[in-house]
Amino acid sequence: MNASATDLCRFVDASPSPFHAVQTAADELSAAGFQRVEETAAWPSAAGRYYVQRGGSLIAWATAGGAPAHTGFRVVGAHTDSPNLRVKQHYDVRFDGIGVVALEPYGGPIIDSWLDRDLALAGRLVLKGGREVLVHTEEPVVRVPHLAIHLDRGGSEIDRQRHLNGIWSLGEQNLLAWLAERADVPGDDVVGFELMTADAAPSVLYGPQDEFVAAPRLDNQATCFAGLRAFLAADRPAGPHHTMLVLFDHEEVGSTSERGAQSDLLATTIERIVLAAGGSRDDYHRAIAASVCASGDMAHATHPNYADKHEPLHRITMGGGPVLKVNQNLRYATDARGTAIFAQACEEAGVRLQRYVHRADLPCGSTIGPLSAARTGMLTIDVGAPQLAMHAARETMASADIELYARALAAFLAPGS
Repeated sequence: MNASATDLCRFVDASPSPFHAVQTAADELSAAGFQRVEETAAWPSAAGRYYVQRGGSLIAWATAGGAPAHTGFRVVGAHTDSPNLRVKQHYDVRFDGIGVVALEPYGGPIIDSWLDRDLALAGRLVLKGGREVLVHTEEPVVRVPHLAIHLDRGGSEIDRQRHLNGIWSLGEQNLLAWLAERADVPGDDVVGFELMTADAAPSVLYGPQDEFVAAPRLDNQATCFAGLRAFLAADRPAGPHHTMLVLFDHEEVGSTSERGAQSDLLATTIERIVLAAGGSRDDYHRAIAASVCASGDMAHATHPNYADKHEPLHRITMGGGPVLKVNQNLRYATDARGTAIFAQACEEAGVRLQRYVHRADLPCGSTIGPLSAARTGMLTIDVGAPQLAMHAARETMASADIELYARALAAFLAPGS
């Protein structure tokens, strides 16, 4: 059995929301000896291994002892959020004695894949006084049923306003009070919440030799997992640059938030590291100029059933290794310099590199790469691992690719090691 793929399944199952993904990563970092830094505290001046959290985002870094303040960073970036159905603020709907929870799409989910599926609820509750509590029902709680074919012979289009509410109870049960009770907090103390649906079925390996992973949220928790593994593997006490892992929230809805890739989170963290080490504002800009970011997000494998939807000269194979993503209209941030850096990392790791280009007659998605590159001025490369059914409630990738992906990212973080 593929150990990396099995560990990926555990990571995904423990991370049904961006807040859980950050907590899962933070637990692993703490177990590896990293210290949490509060943004409201003075920044540590000593070289070491640290991380900071901001909601559903996290940055971890390892600084080399004796390195000058203007030392650059090797950064692996990813995002913690995935498309899903989220709970509205006025969530309780009654219909002839049926308890219905009001839901709306987050990001660009493949809507059909969320219907007639066992859905758990996960997210965070914020209590009076500001304390946060993570919740995850684990077992199925909500289901969004299709309309029977006998009542819809023409297959009418799903209305995102009217047709996505979930069936969850019979009787007068209040959803938030029920969740608060399960979290062992007083329902009256809950003054804020961010709740979302999550596939209740566990992630699995399948195929004659467990060749494939079937799991929710591979976009982009597979990169969160591979990036974390690479970051921990590349961690070392000294070197020509510092290493950093950045997990942003809100990529699926444009990254415009206090913790998204368009925020000051990455730039501010690096600046505080430089200043705490005794550097100046000029040293900060020197560090940025000497830094490189591998923006990791999942890539489209060539679909056997829809090969005509893919660029014919750039077929991407599951199990074929990590993917360099290039777009002439800058939907990806990769340029020739970045290409050379990541290609060399793959060569050092003994990993084959695939190159992805989107069909010129189809609109191309984007990533945190162009956004964080524009925000910081840092040389950025867009990379990923191949998968199918991106944005579905459950997605598919090759088991072998997670290890290849992590090895390439580790070689990027610590070249020549």
